[in-house]
Amino acid sequence: MAPDVFAFWTCEPGVGEIRRGALPPAGPDDLVVRTLISAVSRGTETLVFQGRVPPSQYAAMRAPFQDGEFPGPVKYGYLNVGVVERGPAHLQDRAVFCLYPHQTRYVVPADSVVLLPEQVPIERAVLAGTIETAVNALWDIAPLVGDRIAVMGAGMVGASVARLLVPIPGVVVTLVDVDPDREKVALAMGAEFTNPDGAPDDCDLVVHTTATSTGLQRALELLADDGTVLDLSWYGDQPVTLPLGEAFHSRRLAIRASQVGAVAAARRGRRSRRERLTLALDLLRDPAFDALLTGASPFRQLPEVMSRLADGTLPALCHSIVYGDES
Repeated sequence: MAPDVFAFWTCEPGVGEIRRGALPPAGPDDLVVRTLISAVSRGTETLVFQGRVPPSQYAAMRAPFQDGEFPGPVKYGYLNVGVVERGPAHLQDRAVFCLYPHQTRYVVPADSVVLLPEQVPIERAVLAGTIETAVNALWDIAPLVGDRIAVMGAGMVGASVARLLVPIPGVVVTLVDVDPDREKVALAMGAEFTNPDGAPDDCDLVVHTTATSTGLQRALELLADDGTVLDLSWYGDQPVTLPLGEAFHSRRLAIRASQVGAVAAARRGRRSRRERLTLALDLLRDPAFDALLTGASPFRQLPEVMSRLADGTLPALCHSIVYGDES
């Protein structure tokens, strides 16, 4: 008899539960992975939990190993670190990252996991999907030596982008957030910090991650002439209003979207998604990213945790889910 597994499902908008299921048989090219830790990608996953995926985006927003359909019931998520219980000898008992939802055990093709580098602890490795987004963003905007860059929003994605930008020679990176407590995150990333009112207003590039109209409007205001805003936010079903009748055209400003679902065009012919994810895990050797790990809860508490993340009563950057006896 196949062993039981347990997974988190969004049953309907705003309602989640842990469901029992059965582990499917593993084929000769498959792995059986036992989850050690997963993490909630707060921006996207809370929108999914709240049923805010527009019908036109149902196909585009599917996670790699999603079960069910939007708005629910749906099993969704993509930040998972586990240990290989069954598979090829070179993977046996090794820690791996997989773009899998919150589930105690799972079966996946062997080529869908990436081994953790030895210097990357499992707690930090759950950030791999977020760092992958940041890598794609830098491939999209191609920052130059000496650029002045503001990053609007010091959350998981914004802070990760800032950390990758900081080492570029001559680049000045400012993280911008309304929450003064995010200054600690900015300092850990090696970036400057300010609130939106104090942000520098002569930027070559602005990376926007706040998922708000006011944040995107302020991002445009911070640009130098001919500058570009790279928008990493996903707004779900929320409309966005901008004053494009003001200086947007006369100053020749630009807004460009970046999304991790496809490799950035600048590298698409030379890098696969797997290579991009492998690079992200390698970059997580940097202990500065530990500043993004702001809390953890047992797997059995995930329905309550998701509700609190969605309504804002549980503040977090990256909130991890730890698996124990139920796995």
